[in-house]
Amino acid sequence: MVLAIAPVPGIDNHQMLVLLLQIGLLLGVATCLGRLAVRFGLPAVVGELTAGVLLGPSLLGNLAPGLSDWLLPRDPGQMHLLGAVAQFGVLLLVGITGAHIDLGLLVRRRRAIAWVSAGSVLLPLALGFGLGFVLPAAMMGNEGDRPTFALFMGVAIAVSALPVIAKTLLDMGLLHRNVGQIIIGSAAVSDIVGWLLLSVVAAMATFGLRMTVVAESVGYLLLVLAVAAFVARPLIRWILQSVERSAGRELSIAVIVVLIVLSAAGTHALGMEPILGAFLCGIVVGSLGNESRRSLDSMRTFVMAVLAPLFLATAGLQVDLSALRDPQVLLAGAVTLAVAIGAKFAGGYLGGRAGRLDRSESLAVGAGLNARGVVEIVLASVGLRIGVLTPASYSIVVLVAVVTSVMAPPILRRTTGRMAKTTAEIEREREFTAQPA
Repeated sequence: MVLAIAPVPGIDNHQMLVLLLQIGLLLGVATCLGRLAVRFGLPAVVGELTAGVLLGPSLLGNLAPGLSDWLLPRDPGQMHLLGAVAQFGVLLLVGITGAHIDLGLLVRRRRAIAWVSAGSVLLPLALGFGLGFVLPAAMMGNEGDRPTFALFMGVAIAVSALPVIAKTLLDMGLLHRNVGQIIIGSAAVSDIVGWLLLSVVAAMATFGLRMTVVAESVGYLLLVLAVAAFVARPLIRWILQSVERSAGRELSIAVIVVLIVLSAAGTHALGMEPILGAFLCGIVVGSLGNESRRSLDSMRTFVMAVLAPLFLATAGLQVDLSALRDPQVLLAGAVTLAVAIGAKFAGGYLGGRAGRLDRSESLAVGAGLNARGVVEIVLASVGLRIGVLTPASYSIVVLVAVVTSVMAPPILRRTTGRMAKTTAEIEREREFTAQPA
């Protein structure tokens, strides 16, 4: 006797209509505001994030609550559909971010980068961790105890945003200056440390602060790094070379997307953040040479123009600026912002001086590494999702991301304006501009 299997019910018409309207509206507004931000000399991330803030509870929810409830209902099933699309976008975004990392650069400038990385990560991490014990308990999510919340705040203050920094340096003509390369290398280390520590925070939020949990998380991290270096790299190289020889770049793009998603699934299966797997996969693909990097570049336009703005706008929906009307939240936000800016700037400057950079270069390093942008927003989204942050503390962390991204370019422009180009820097820039697109 053959048993008939009932088909899985499909998404109903209303859910599909709302989802399509959400994607269209969020992407349209995010694109327009992103272009407007660029016209005013600001990173596009500022406008894209603002789109979600305007369409969320901060503005639309107050001005037209009926429309807001229909278009952006608090129903988990409906919002999870939009969230799933945004999460797919952020995995690809983080994978592309990982491919920006030049491992050879980290080796060549290892002394200066080591000192700058240590200063710009350890000092903000320590001060952020301490800040986590001072902030009011109302800032803590339901799933996080005080040490977990404190470690998350330390990570949030310690990270930099490699994509925002890279684009800022490129737009300002600083990417191929010595100081620009040191900033990029240090930002790469900061990103790696941030994603690794985030996986520990996620494990602590799930299982609590126990030495066995921390030791297991660290062990899994070491295992993942070893697999990425000694197993995944040669395997991915063989896969991509085989695909490129037989089918060309179009299939290579699809294969890279599959690899990023499966890598994310692998770290998630071990109890770590899927973002870590996507990030490491991007590093591996980017380290395999120009052909693999060009395949990633082929999908970068779609990711950066469509999926990334949609993710940022979706992240902005969670921001409720009305929470800042509470004096306690406003004070917490001001203190967090001051600690984040001061700690990163001081850490980068002191690290630069210890690494034998001159005063102007050290000031530029401290200014450049302060931009947190997309990485901070991704961290905040994870913190809210795993229950470490509340909507109020989430809004504070996102506020730090926006303010530091806006302030970085003018300070960089001021600190590097009088730096004379060296012969090596001019030659490096010529070699880059001479390469075919």
